Amino acid sequence: MTMGSSGGICFRTLVLLLVAYLGGMRAREAPLPLPSARSAGVNNRRAPERHGLSLDFYGKTCPAVDHIVANVTAERFRDHPATGPAVLRLFHNDCFVEGCDASILIAPSGKAAGEKVERDMEENRNLPQYGFDTVEMAKAAVESKCPGVVSCADILALAARDAVQLAGGPYYEVKKGRKDSKVSLAGKVRGSLPHANSTVDELLRVFAGKGLGAGDLVALSGAHTIGFAHCAHFLGRLYDFRGTRRPDPFMDARLVKALRMTCPYTGGSARAVVPFDVSTPFQFDHAYYANLQARLGVLGSDQALFLDARTRPLVQELGADKARFFRAFVASMDRMGSIRVKKGKKGEVRKICSQHL
Repeated sequence: MTMGSSGGICFRTLVLLLVAYLGGMRAREAPLPLPSARSAGVNNRRAPERHGLSLDFYGKTCPAVDHIVANVTAERFRDHPATGPAVLRLFHNDCFVEGCDASILIAPSGKAAGEKVERDMEENRNLPQYGFDTVEMAKAAVESKCPGVVSCADILALAARDAVQLAGGPYYEVKKGRKDSKVSLAGKVRGSLPHANSTVDELLRVFAGKGLGAGDLVALSGAHTIGFAHCAHFLGRLYDFRGTRRPDPFMDARLVKALRMTCPYTGGSARAVVPFDVSTPFQFDHAYYANLQARLGVLGSDQALFLDARTRPLVQELGADKARFFRAFVASMDRMGSIRVKKGKKGEVRKICSQHL
């Protein structure tokens, strides 16, 4: 998942232009022949250890925690709609690196000789600050009512749920009981997160390493129904696909033309972004999957889910039924939110999410 801020461009205007240019035309063009299926190539690694979480973990110590966090996220979403995908990506990137322990939230020390943290890595440098700020604001609100009780890891999980609901997605109960990590190590990031140009083989390996399967991969990728990608993450698909000096033949030619207006081959803004979902970019729905079937996927890793025979049926199933997508997404979010949860003395409850105790 690769989301970013809009920088200096008139973002909503850009989105409306893309939607107007591409909307309503997806069914008119016959799809290109699909490439043949390849072998799975997934390592049979042992699934990460999972710990029990519960819905009523704070039932006696902070029973209103869901409501407190929801009030903050709703206000932030109203003022900054891009907060939703920013928080959702924070949760994903946190869970995929050493588990759901809020290690992504720990800020660099500021010391020249200080050890680098997860946020220092290239994979995380485009994470919008307002996502971090939203979690800190929610934590402060919770601390004012229940000091020293609720972990930043649980607050991030709750804020991610709220982000989905506020954008039109499903509401679901979030299990709680995570502790915060005592460290954030940059060296743990490399190889733990999917990339914008990852193949399905690579994606399946990354997910298998977290104890997640192909169904989770396709369902969680549906988070790209909202959010934005920087031009650098798909520029090769527009101008020089795999060294051919031509655009990716599996990207709709109209989308190529529209994206080139925002993302020139050279001299473009490093801060420019475009929506993942060019049909309903601000709505959490299942249009993302229809886009993939119409060759309107922006990232190569997204489009690959439809081109690969192992994941194509899942894309088609979720694209045909929004309720089914919502159920699959909620189930996969629950599984992802349980990865390598820290309990007891293995973790802590931070007072400020960006600073470990």
